[in-house]
Order: sequence, then structure tokens, then C-alpha cells
Amino acid sequence: MNFIIWVIVGGVIGWLASIIMKTDAQQGLLLNVIVGILGAFLAGVVLTPMLGIATINQSNFSLPGLLVSLVGAVILLAIVNLFRRGGMRMR
Repeated sequence: MNFIIWVIVGGVIGWLASIIMKTDAQQGLLLNVIVGILGAFLAGVVLTPMLGIATINQSNFSLPGLLVSLVGAVILLAIVNLFRRGGMRMR
């Protein structure tokens, strides 16, 4: 049951991050879930040691945990957008 909630919350976080980064038209449901979960993982590696707040990957579905996961997903999308733009300029 926890896995289903994790996937749903990851999808919502990925969707919100894609709206913030204005990449929502480029992403589908599956990519939103992947971005949400990988963004939470990134936040767990980078932000959790600094802030001391667990992410959704660590079964923390509290508001601070959701916000840290959302910030991680936004950072992930910013990194992806940076590489996309940089790759187009090189050609």
C-alpha cells in the first residue's frame, strides 16, 4: 500500500515541478512520476543532510518532506533543461 501512495505522491510532485518549470506540455504521466521520485532522491542526497528533513523516499509524507521533495524535483528539471539547451547550442 505504501508503494502505491509513494507513486501517486511522486506523480503529483513531478506534475507540480513541471508546472513550476513550465515543462508540463512536454511530459506525460509516467515522466511526472519519474521526475517526482528521482527529484525526491536528489533532495534526499543534497538537501536532507543540510536541512535534516526526510523526503517522500524515506516515507515522510509530512508537509516539510513534500516541500523538500518538490524542491528536489524542480532542481532535477532545471538540470535537465540546462543540458537540453546546452546540447542544442553545440550542434
